[in-house]
Amino acid sequence: MSLRELLTTFANNLLPIFLVSGAGFLLGKFLTVDSRSLGRVVFYIFSPLLVFDLMLKSELSLQQALVTVAFTSSVIALMGLLALLLGKLFRLERSYLLAVILTVAFGNTGNYGLPLVKFAFGDDALAVASLFYVTTTVLFNTVGVVIASLGHTDLKSAMLGLFKLPIIYGVTLALLIRAAGIQLPQPLARTIEIAANGTIPMMLILLGLELTRIQWSHSFRALGLGVLAKLLIAPLISLLLASLFGLHGAGRQGGVLEASMPAAVATTVVATEYKLEPSLVTAIVFFGTVLSPLTLTPLIVYLTR
Repeated sequence: MSLRELLTTFANNLLPIFLVSGAGFLLGKFLTVDSRSLGRVVFYIFSPLLVFDLMLKSELSLQQALVTVAFTSSVIALMGLLALLLGKLFRLERSYLLAVILTVAFGNTGNYGLPLVKFAFGDDALAVASLFYVTTTVLFNTVGVVIASLGHTDLKSAMLGLFKLPIIYGVTLALLIRAAGIQLPQPLARTIEIAANGTIPMMLILLGLELTRIQWSHSFRALGLGVLAKLLIAPLISLLLASLFGLHGAGRQGGVLEASMPAAVATTVVATEYKLEPSLVTAIVFFGTVLSPLTLTPLIVYLTR
C-alpha cells in the first residue's frame, strides 16, 4: 500500500465528497440557509426515491438481502455494546455514556456513506450500501431514539414512528413491484431516475450545512472515545463480521465501508431534541468526519484488492 496509491484513492473517492460538502459548509457559514428544510426535502423525497430506484434495479437475491440486514444489525449491536463497555471502563457519566453509545453505534451511512461507496466500488456495492442505510435508518429511529430519550419515551412510541419514515414505503413498494414483475411506465421511470441522480449531491450539501453546527465539548475522554471507536475499531469489527457472514465481492466492499463511516449527522438532531449532550455529539460528528479520510482511504485500498 504505497503513498501514491493512498493519495490517488483519496483524490478519486474522498476529495470530491469533501469539496461538495465544503461548498455546503461555506454556504452555511456565509449565508442564512435553512438546513432543516433542505433536510426534509432529502428525507421525504430524494432519499426514498434513491432507495426505491436502487432496490428496483438491484440484482441482490433475497438471501443476500437478509444477510446484509443481519450483518448491519450485528455491526450496530456490537458497536453499541463496545461503546457501553468502554464508557463504563472510562467511568463516563450517564449522559456522556449514552451520547457515546449513540454516536458509536450509528454511522453516517447516508449523506457520506452512499456517495463514497458509489465512487469507490460502483453500483453493485451501492445496492448493498443502500440496504445497509435502510436498516440503519430503521434501527436509529427505534433503538437509537430510545437510547437518546431514556426517560422521555418508550420503544412502542419509537416503533410507531417507523410509519412516518418514507424510506420504508420506498423499499416496500420496490419489493412489491419486483415481485409482481411490473414494468414502470417510461415517464415515471425517468422521473424517479432524475430524482435519484440528484440525491447524492443534495446529501453532500446537507452534510456540509450540518457540520456548521459544531460545538466544543469539554469531555475529552468521551470525545476521544467516540471518534476513535468509530474510526479505528468499527472497520476491524466489520471485517471480522463480514467473514463470519460470508460476505464477499461487492457485498463485502459496500457493507464494510458503510460500517466504518464516522458518526451520523442525524445523531446531532436527536441529541438536541432530547438534550443528550448535544455539544459532545456534534463534536464527535465533526471531528470524526474531518479525520475519517485517514482511516477510510487505506480501507478502500484494502477492500479493492
